[in-house]
Amino acid sequence: MKQRQIMALAAGLALLIGLQSCATLEQIAGALVNLQRLKFRLGAVHDFSVLGIDLSGKARLQDFTVSDGLRLAQAFAARRLPAEFSLNIQAVNPNDGTGGSKRTATTLTGLESRLLIDGKPTVTGNIDRPIEIPGTGQESTIGIRLGIDLYEFFGRGGYNDLLGLALAIGGKNGSASRLSLDALPTVTTPFGPITYPNRITIITTEFR
Repeated sequence: MKQRQIMALAAGLALLIGLQSCATLEQIAGALVNLQRLKFRLGAVHDFSVLGIDLSGKARLQDFTVSDGLRLAQAFAARRLPAEFSLNIQAVNPNDGTGGSKRTATTLTGLESRLLIDGKPTVTGNIDRPIEIPGTGQESTIGIRLGIDLYEFFGRGGYNDLLGLALAIGGKNGSASRLSLDALPTVTTPFGPITYPNRITIITTEFR
């Protein structure tokens, strides 16, 4: 009889552990569903400079001063044209408590990214600190700072085309439309940090 009681107790414990395991799996599955709902889109380009020359007020090659033009030409002849700029990324976390989901803030701890210009892979970057994306369905802005030697990737196109590209991205009328990010986000969950199972391509025209 005692042996039967022990066996019954063991069976009960096994069932309890099994139920707890199922509950844990359901929680993890729920967290992964929420993870997939975090969406990104490219925003504006700010503070674009080439050789330290600010492009924000320039729309064409004629807008450069003579001294700036000379510096740029010399750098191009030396096969280097370093540029720096800030790129805004809009993030949306729609876990706002509607549609049966729990309102949940998500902290983005990593956004390992490769910058593509006109579809050409170039430099890599990442966020420099964790960023909380509140579960409000509203857009949050994430800033990422990037540096690139334009000549290294686009120098074969010629001097005018290269500066035209820089102006199209960071000039007076510039935009991020020729940019995209091949990114791999990492976020915090109740079970620890989780990295997206697949990379995403962040563009200007829609949230992904």
